[in-house]
Amino acid sequence: MKINSQEFDKIAREIFAPAYPAIARQIIKNTGITRGTCLDIGSGGGYLGLSLALETELFVCFLDESPEMLDIAKKNIDEKGLADRAETLAGNVEAIPLPDNSVDLAVSRGSVFFWQDQARAFQEIYRVLAPLGTAYIGGGFGSSAIKDEIAQKMEELDKGSGRWQRKVEKNLGTETSARLETALKAAKIQDFEISSNSEIGLWVLFKKQKGIKCHQ
Repeated sequence: MKINSQEFDKIAREIFAPAYPAIARQIIKNTGITRGTCLDIGSGGGYLGLSLALETELFVCFLDESPEMLDIAKKNIDEKGLADRAETLAGNVEAIPLPDNSVDLAVSRGSVFFWQDQARAFQEIYRVLAPLGTAYIGGGFGSSAIKDEIAQKMEELDKGSGRWQRKVEKNLGTETSARLETALKAAKIQDFEISSNSEIGLWVLFKKQKGIKCHQ
């Protein structure tokens, strides 16, 4: 299914706007990483990575398959005055065009549910992480209050069909959590944590240990 980039970005920018700063603060709190290189995977218009850049000293690389979304991200980077601390990169999470051990923090909100080969994607993320680098991957809204606010607006957009709510329940449910656990084990990532609740959403957290080789 082809994504309408402008429509997708309008929803991200106008409806989901409160979520990104809240998630960024959660990532900072849970990882403690505020310097180095951050990779925002499936970045879209770059709103999560931009929120992290504004809260930290991170240099952020925005990775997306869509040239149209990367054009939007570039525009947003310039508007925030972050051109010297950000770059865009065209590519797929299953073949990240970055060298080994080059990323201190890998983040993604929402894209994991669309990855064709989750195990391969997690292998690639682990490969590009620097020793003691951390991945924070999943989906959520920052808080229950923000989720409720977004849900109301999306329900209005869906004309009361309930379609969006069903999608959220599926993406953040126990089956998805189990599928992610299976993929992480298949990727031979030994130490990981999967957190899931109505307040934060569903997130995978893992760290690359010193002296551990990439799993190919």
